[in-house]
This record gives sequence, structure tokens and C-alpha cells, in this order.
Amino acid sequence: MTELADVPALLLSRIRDVADYPEPGVMFKDITPLLADPAAFTVLTDALAGIAAGTGATKVVGLEARGFILGAPVAVRAGLGFIPVRKAGKLPGATLRQAYDLEYGSAEIEVHAEDLAAGDRVLIVDDVLATGGTAEAAIQLIQRAGAEVCGLAVLMELGFLGGRARLERALGGAPLDALLQV
Repeated sequence: MTELADVPALLLSRIRDVADYPEPGVMFKDITPLLADPAAFTVLTDALAGIAAGTGATKVVGLEARGFILGAPVAVRAGLGFIPVRKAGKLPGATLRQAYDLEYGSAEIEVHAEDLAAGDRVLIVDDVLATGGTAEAAIQLIQRAGAEVCGLAVLMELGFLGGRARLERALGGAPLDALLQV
């Protein structure tokens, strides 16, 4: 078993930097090597499931698309339900929808209306916290559904983009846990 202090080093060693992707000047953090390594993926899942237990979550919300890959096994490991938050138009049936602004334009996310209710304590899981726009919209969506956001957990935080500061008020004191700071 990997020692707790070794977790960040292990995870970081399995993340590949891809220069100039998706556009010149961007250093993309590719997590697919981490996902392909069963030992590293298990360590990641266990670490995030520990965060879920510590928050008292009753459900895990994963943000499309890599939040699905991380959030679903975390929910299983923690014995919790998993709720996907999707891009607008991807879910059948009655949904709640939340719009948010992007650098150039806007987007919308949605969740099935019946998947969240009063009394639910929700941990949001995603791969990267960048500017915080999608996470902020997810927080608003969960709260509109009547549920409580008990935390946000990400594999890595790109601190230079200011997402944490943007989310402090929206989280209302709930923790924001990043396994890696980049």
C-alpha cells in the first residue's frame, strides 16, 4: 500500500504534460496515464473516497466528463450514490439546468430533477479545478435542487487560474480539497 505522504508524488508521476494543447501556449495535464495504471487509479479513488467519508456526503456528483471517470468509482468505494451533472441536452426526462459564463460565451449544465433532494449532502468530484466556472454552476444547481454541497474534491488545482477564490463564497464554508496543486 502506498504511504499517505507518497500519494501526491505517485499521482503527479502518472500525469503527462502535453505542450501546446489544445492551443499554443497551453500546457495540458493529461490524466490518462494515471487512469491506465490500476495501482495509481486505486490510490486516487481511495484518497477521494476518504474525502467523501470525511465530509459526511450521502451522494457524489461527477462533472462531465472526467468527473464521471473519477466520481463513479469514488461513490462505489464510499458506498454512496453517484449523480452525473451533464452538459445541457444530454439527459432524458425532467431536469434542472444552470447556465454559466465561459471565457468566450456561455454554457449550461443539468441534472435529473429527481436525483437530488433536501437532506442530500453532496460531494462534487472533478479532475481539475481551473477557473471554477463549471464547479460554481454545479454548486448552484445542487443548491437549487434543495441539496447541500458538503465539499468539492479534485485531483488537481491549477492555482494560477484563481478558481479557489471564485468558489469560496459559493461553497459557504464547505471544504475544497485538491490532491495536487499545480
